[in-house]
Amino acid sequence: MSNSMQAQLRVEPPNWWAGMRNTRLQLMLHGEGLAHYTPGLNYEGVSIVAWHPGASDNYLFIDLEIGPTASAGTFEIQLRRPEKSPISISYRLKNREKPAESFKGFDASDAIYLITPDRFANGNPGNDIVKGMREEKLDRKDDYGRHGGDIEGIRQHLDYIEEMGFTAIWPSPLLTNDMPRASYHGYAITDFYEVDPRFGNLETYQKLAQEAAGKGIKLIMDQVVNHCGLYHWWMEDLPFPDWIHYQENFLNDAPFTVTNHRRTVNQDPYASHADKQRMNQGWFVPSMPDLNQSNPFLATYLIQNSIWWIETLQLGGIRQDTYPYPNKHFMADWARSIMEEYPNFNIVGEEWSYNPLLVGYWQHGSRTTDGYASHLRTTMDFPLQRTLVEALNSEEEWDSGLNLLYEALANDFYYPRPIDIMLFGDNHDMDRLFTQLGESPLKMEMALAFIALAPRIPQFYYGTEILMENSAKPGDHGLIRTDFPGGWKGDNKNAFTGKGLSGQELKMQQYLRRILQFRKTSKAITRGSTLHFAPENGLYLLLRRYDDETVLLLLNKNKGSVKMETSRFSELELAGKDLENLITGEVISWDAEIVLQKPGAYIWMVK
Repeated sequence: MSNSMQAQLRVEPPNWWAGMRNTRLQLMLHGEGLAHYTPGLNYEGVSIVAWHPGASDNYLFIDLEIGPTASAGTFEIQLRRPEKSPISISYRLKNREKPAESFKGFDASDAIYLITPDRFANGNPGNDIVKGMREEKLDRKDDYGRHGGDIEGIRQHLDYIEEMGFTAIWPSPLLTNDMPRASYHGYAITDFYEVDPRFGNLETYQKLAQEAAGKGIKLIMDQVVNHCGLYHWWMEDLPFPDWIHYQENFLNDAPFTVTNHRRTVNQDPYASHADKQRMNQGWFVPSMPDLNQSNPFLATYLIQNSIWWIETLQLGGIRQDTYPYPNKHFMADWARSIMEEYPNFNIVGEEWSYNPLLVGYWQHGSRTTDGYASHLRTTMDFPLQRTLVEALNSEEEWDSGLNLLYEALANDFYYPRPIDIMLFGDNHDMDRLFTQLGESPLKMEMALAFIALAPRIPQFYYGTEILMENSAKPGDHGLIRTDFPGGWKGDNKNAFTGKGLSGQELKMQQYLRRILQFRKTSKAITRGSTLHFAPENGLYLLLRRYDDETVLLLLNKNKGSVKMETSRFSELELAGKDLENLITGEVISWDAEIVLQKPGAYIWMVK
């Protein structure tokens, strides 16, 4: 352990709250020789239940009971050891800002905006370079370097996000990522309780959350419990021999064991023990040590960390990275602990699988043969995302084109709650949607309309609204996370104001804005029933209905003018009714046939 670490006394979580449903709290203390100290305290309603020295001499874990009579305030924890001076630690209990039931998680009424903060907007150039961090360089020409975007940049553009119609923001991780290379992405966390100073500080993060909430925008925090960064502070002095997997390899500079990425072992009744072990315990990459959630102290640490951030930022949701990689029983305990504390909250887990059976397995209430209960309300719809792209790119045949989309949506019979699943066109780890669709604005319109109107929680990646692409380097993550134009002083283009955008880019931005603003007030889209008809002649009709509100989405892949016979849709009982086009404002009558002059997405509101 370094001299600087010996001189430091660390207490995590750094504070807690009175009145929590779970009255137990476990403190992790780190400092020289703390394992040999005995703790004590005297504070009304708070008692020490037990304490546990770490395997390292420098860790002490203290179990507290914070009863119903405990009030907000600061109390002293006394640490004593024979022949040593006592140590006094001040610990603060805060009042909760609102009741647990008031934490409203994201749902199908929301439209989520995914942001890579380093590439969105540089609101505070003063924090671009922080001396002493392993990556000090700033270079916007380096796709994998830091570009300077930060929390303040997001905060300064909340008006744009609100005007676009987004009701929730999901920034990729903003915690300290003190790694020597590619630290901008945030997924190799080196301190679970610290905001990366190149993004801002805790006060800036809280200010973002507060101002977003004032505009009706929820803040979703991207969290990682599967792994940490190789330079996490505890890697110099691990608490227990089993804190990370393959710790002996790490300590002896032996080659690390990589995960096999065989996520099916979580469900496969025939999976070998060897495959399960390597999937669960293997490191994701050499720079990300795999955390062992089977260690009860680490499990408690990670659960409490998530709850601490929910309370501290008043979160509207959590996105959990690499959901199938940790111990799945821990993940159930983690999600259950959060949902029991905040019954109206929501969490979305990343299961990057194109098999709907695997995605559905993780949604709570699914019919699992092994009896697994995940306590996870929302999963990410990678299967429907890929099918949407395939449906729009392929020719109209019996087993391709829009028929793929129709049959994929029919898989909803398997999901306990399809409307709680998150659908998207692209994200920070895959090609931009415009690139996936061959840079076709027409296909983009159809894709965005479907994502917004399907019975799902829609998520959009920053820049999708202005046709950002990575076609020059498909699969290149650095280019996928391109700077948002206008986020830096001196940018020739400014997507926040429209300056320098092409007509095509402006049109797509206005198109999505119109849909999302309408979506905010449409109960048919956010809460309604769904009905769709098998595609015929390059036409696919989907209806959303709630009480007397009916919204129709028609996807038309015909290249020229086409007549749509309406007799097969008679059960809709729309004969003679007027339909207003959401985008153009044109009003037509639902007659025996409707002439469609051009291909694309038609969104009709029944008058």
